[in-house]
Amino acid sequence: MDLRDGVAVVILAAGMGTRMRSTRAKVLHEVRGTPMIFHVARTASAVAGCGMVVVVGHQAEAVQAVVEGAFDARFALQSEQLGTGHAVRCAIPHLPDDTRQVVVLCGDVPLLRPETIDALVADHLSHRRHVTVLTVTVEDPTGYGRMILDAGRRITAIVEQADATTEQLAIRTINTGIYCVARDVLDDLLAQIAPNNAQGEYYLTDIVEIGHRNGLSVGAQMGLDAGEVVGVNTVEDLRTAEKILKNRCPKTA
Repeated sequence: MDLRDGVAVVILAAGMGTRMRSTRAKVLHEVRGTPMIFHVARTASAVAGCGMVVVVGHQAEAVQAVVEGAFDARFALQSEQLGTGHAVRCAIPHLPDDTRQVVVLCGDVPLLRPETIDALVADHLSHRRHVTVLTVTVEDPTGYGRMILDAGRRITAIVEQADATTEQLAIRTINTGIYCVARDVLDDLLAQIAPNNAQGEYYLTDIVEIGHRNGLSVGAQMGLDAGEVVGVNTVEDLRTAEKILKNRCPKTA
């Protein structure tokens, strides 16, 4: 059986991205002349064995136009941006019936390669997990959720920066926002998320703690290239992504 059989990909692309200092939705900003959402959709289409769902919100029609002109995708509208957990919940009705694993990607991570997602899915399946999170270790974890491990180095929770203690802020192993979740547990996990955080949002990260508490198999797959999972939240981040992609594809510089 092909590794990608039964794999559906959900792309979270509903946010505005106010830190970009622009009136354009964040995922429409271009990296080397191509909207970020196009880069992510191209990667998703390469690994989605049974379908791709793009969650849209701000400037939904423009985002949808970029994707549907080149890829076979379904679209879910998140009319209110109530957090990543809520966004995935919006995508649920649009998942293909034969979905067995759901990979969640962020529309503002344009440098991710298909090979990295394949490795995540392979690790998830080989360990027979319910939830697997792609993690990396970085020099400066500012702005990212921190991975909380128990004595056996199993993930017990992901704590967002706004909710982290001083001790937790020192952790350099971070959440990339990229997940592989078994379809048969996803609905129940999402239903248990509560907006008990500084932002008052439904965090998808909470499925890790909920899964651990419910006795599910929850683990991490360590990514080797932190640059590949750079999230673009500011103009400075956009420049960084441009440099990385230019170095990756020098012939098109």
